Amino acid sequence: MASTPLSLLLFSLTTLLLLTPFTSAQSSSAPAPSSSTAINITGILDKDGQYTVFIRMLTSTQVGSQIDNQVNNSNQGMTVFCPTDNAFNNLPAGYLNNLTSQQQVILVLYHVVPQYLTLAALQTVSNPVRTQASGQDGGGVFGLYFSGNNNQVNVSTGIVETPVNNPLRQQLPLAMYEVDKVLIPKEFSEAAAPAPSPPAANTTSGSNSTKSTAAPSSSGSGRLGMGLGLVAGFGLLCIGLLS
Repeated sequence: MASTPLSLLLFSLTTLLLLTPFTSAQSSSAPAPSSSTAINITGILDKDGQYTVFIRMLTSTQVGSQIDNQVNNSNQGMTVFCPTDNAFNNLPAGYLNNLTSQQQVILVLYHVVPQYLTLAALQTVSNPVRTQASGQDGGGVFGLYFSGNNNQVNVSTGIVETPVNNPLRQQLPLAMYEVDKVLIPKEFSEAAAPAPSPPAANTTSGSNSTKSTAAPSSSGSGRLGMGLGLVAGFGLLCIGLLS
């Protein structure tokens, strides 16, 4: 009778030992990544409260979603220069409304560099630095130019220059910096090529036509004058004979 409790005890211990590895494997599995750790550029800007226009443009052009997708699902880092609301307010009245839909997309892409750059790296990059707008609109350069020393960095478009201010985010894979001016690409201000002048052949043809028309008139007048001269001479000859 005493062997029955002992058998039950051995069976329980064996079952416990068999189940332990399975339980440990389940508890040691890595938790699924939380969606709260995903980068959301408009969410970062919204916390500061002075980027409402830039947020609206990132949303309407869908560039914000492209940035989020790029930095969350690939190894490619990015750098974004974020104009404040005051920067947009300092633009000429109606400037944004006068841009085409394509130009608005290009303007936002022009504020995005397809690589992660620290403030120190911005001082040593090779100018011009390509942006996400490079190659758009007929293959324009759409590059940015950086200069500076120590902790001060300036960014220039060729027509606009402004300091690169405090970083809003500076952790891989996304760097975000505040700028006090909207970065207007010089490609937007370049004058269109003038329309070609009419071919010179048309003018020459018209001139020749005029000359050819005038020539018969001069020839006809000469023949008429010669005829009158002959008649007058014949008349004088007759008068001389009669006398």
